[in-house]
Amino acid sequence: MSPQRKRKEPASAPLVEPGRRASLRSRLLEWYDRQKRDLPWRRTRDPYAIWLSEVMLQQTQVSTVIPYWERFLQRFPTVESLAAAPLPDVLAAWRGLGYYSRARNLHLAAQEVVARFGGKLPSTAAELLTLPGFGRYTSGAVASIAFGEPAPLVDGNVARVLSRIFEVEGAPGDRVREARLWALATELVHGERPGDFNQALMEHGATVCRPESPLCLLCPVREECLAYRHGRVDELPPARVRAAPKRMTLAVAVWAHQGRLLLARRAEKGLFGGLWELPAAEVEDDMPDTGSAAKLAEALGVDLEVGEHLGTVRRQLTHRALSLRLLRVTGPARPSHAPAFRELRWCTPDEAASLGMSTAMHKALEAAVTAGALEG
Repeated sequence: MSPQRKRKEPASAPLVEPGRRASLRSRLLEWYDRQKRDLPWRRTRDPYAIWLSEVMLQQTQVSTVIPYWERFLQRFPTVESLAAAPLPDVLAAWRGLGYYSRARNLHLAAQEVVARFGGKLPSTAAELLTLPGFGRYTSGAVASIAFGEPAPLVDGNVARVLSRIFEVEGAPGDRVREARLWALATELVHGERPGDFNQALMEHGATVCRPESPLCLLCPVREECLAYRHGRVDELPPARVRAAPKRMTLAVAVWAHQGRLLLARRAEKGLFGGLWELPAAEVEDDMPDTGSAAKLAEALGVDLEVGEHLGTVRRQLTHRALSLRLLRVTGPARPSHAPAFRELRWCTPDEAASLGMSTAMHKALEAAVTAGALEG
C-alpha cells in the first residue's frame, strides 16, 4: 500500500487585499514626497546617524532632538568614536534628553558593533536585534531606512494610523491588537522604497492622523480608512490608561569644602543610572532630617553631621513625582569612595556642569549654590 501523500496546508489569505495595499502604498508615498518635513537625519544615508536619530526620537519631540542630534554627531561622529568614549562623556552629551538608559544602550551597542561587525552596523533587522537597545521597532527602522530592507515597524504613530485605517480594536498594549498591527505593517512594507514607506506612516501619524484633532480632510488615504467611514476616528485607538506618578523623595547631601561640592556617580542601573549627582538616598516623605542624614551616611560610608535645610527641588518625571530635599552636611573625614556609588569627586559648580548629570539633579545643584552652599 503506497504511503499517503502529506496534504499541503493552504496559504493563509493576506490581511490586506492586493489592490487596496497597492493603493495605500502609492498614496502614502506620493503624500510623503510632497509633504515630508525637512529633518536633518533625512538628508543623510549614514546608518549610524540614522540609528542615533531613531534612539533620540523615542519618547522625545522632534524639535527637542534636532540640536541634540547635531551636537552629539559633532562630538561622536562615528560608531568608533562613540565606542571609544568613556560612558560619563556620553551621558554628559545626553544630558537633558532624559531616559538615560537609551544612552547607555547606545554606547554598549556601539562597542559591540566595533567588536563584532568591524565598526559597520549590520544591515538586517535580525542582526540588529542582537545588539543592546535594539528592539523590534528600532531594528525595523534602521534596517528599512538605512539599508532598504522591507522590515516592518510599529511605534505610537504607526499604531494609530493602522488602527484607524483597518479599524483595529483593542487598547494599546493588548497582545492580540499588537500582533495584528505588526502583521499589517509586515504586509504593507513589502514593495518599493520600504524605508520611505515606513517614514510616510510615521510622518502621517505625527502630522495628520494625530491623537487629537486629526486632519482627516487632508488625509491622502481617507477613502481607505474604515474608522473615517464609520465615524470612529475619535474612538480609535482608545486612550491608554496611565498610572499616577509614584511619589519619590531623595535626601541630597550638600557637602562643601574649599569652594567645591561632593559629587557622586551612581551605579549603571536604576534611576539616573551612571549619572553624576549631589549624593542622594531615597527616604520617606515625612522622615526627619536626622533620619535622612543617617541614610546618607550609610550611602557614603562615613559619619555625617546634618546642618541647615537648603530647600527642596521638585521635578515631574514620566513615572515619578520627585522631591529632592537639600541638606547641608559635613563630617570628620572627607570621603574619596563610597559603598553606594561608583565614584566620588570634589568639584566646583563649573566643573560639575560639564559632567553627565540629570536635569533634576542639575536643578538641585543650582538651588544649592543659590542657597549659599559654598558660603561660610
